Amino acid sequence: MKHNKKLLTYAPETAKLMRSAASNFLKQLSSAQLKKAHFEFESNQERYEWNYTPVEREGLLKSDMNDQQVSSALEMMRTGYSVAGYDTATKIIKLENILGDWERIQGDLSRFNRDPERYWFSVFGDPNELDKPWSFRVGGHHIGLIATVLGNDVSILPLFFGANPSEIKHGENKGKKTLFEEEEWAREIVVTLPDGRRNQAIVDPVAPPDILSVNFRVVARSLTPDGIPFSQLENHSRDKLIRLIKHYIYRSTDELADNYWNTIDSQGFENTFFAWAGSTKPGEGHYYNIKHDRFLIEYDNTQNQANHIHSVFRDYTHDFGEDILADHYRNAHE
Repeated sequence: MKHNKKLLTYAPETAKLMRSAASNFLKQLSSAQLKKAHFEFESNQERYEWNYTPVEREGLLKSDMNDQQVSSALEMMRTGYSVAGYDTATKIIKLENILGDWERIQGDLSRFNRDPERYWFSVFGDPNELDKPWSFRVGGHHIGLIATVLGNDVSILPLFFGANPSEIKHGENKGKKTLFEEEEWAREIVVTLPDGRRNQAIVDPVAPPDILSVNFRVVARSLTPDGIPFSQLENHSRDKLIRLIKHYIYRSTDELADNYWNTIDSQGFENTFFAWAGSTKPGEGHYYNIKHDRFLIEYDNTQNQANHIHSVFRDYTHDFGEDILADHYRNAHE
């Protein structure tokens, strides 16, 4: 089926807010900071690099900014998310202190410094050149935000959220959960399936140790197992699956999310599959994916006694704005 790229990517309000926020962020920086934060777009492969582990990366650290610069950096970050998405992102970042405390309580210190200041901000290209592509990236432990913009067209994928701990086990916030819907709504689907269909959905009794797409630049549709097709789900299960898909899509701005949802909803879900691996019991390791002919959703919760979530939304052709850029470069050479 031919995809309507214009419907998918045309987001003038989001593009305008991103341009303004990224330009303001760069204006706040010293020349030394700009060397760390600002890169060329066309010739720099760094913009494809992303990671959800707490490793070092290129960009300007939040801890190396003053308060005004931090404010402008976070405003740039905000332009990529819905209100709910940004709220989730800030909760994930705040978990770093809680994780550090928990590791000290358990006597199991990580080699990584658990610090909510260890998030990196980067801009590629010139946000003010409307006829040329540019992008920005926000990355750190369990946050992966990559926006690619060309004029009024925007891609916000890949889009990653993780949480460790997903449920806080100590202190005044004990019992609070992050990414609760991603876990519970998916479990509702699999446990309410009739036995035969549940067996079809559960592709392996053991969950993989991480999402299978990890941080690959390109994701192949054949990478992940199919599970049960949408066509074999009863209506109540279909409704639950659609609710979960929309939840992932609406991590991004409402304008972008509306575009994406309208695009796939018009296609239908005949080629959509839901696969589960591992236990269906809370507190035990599990994994799932939702595979459409356009996108891939992956979720894994196996580490740290199944209290450590990795989740991502990928698009087979739209990640890093590759379809936008392909059209741009093709038209430039006609």
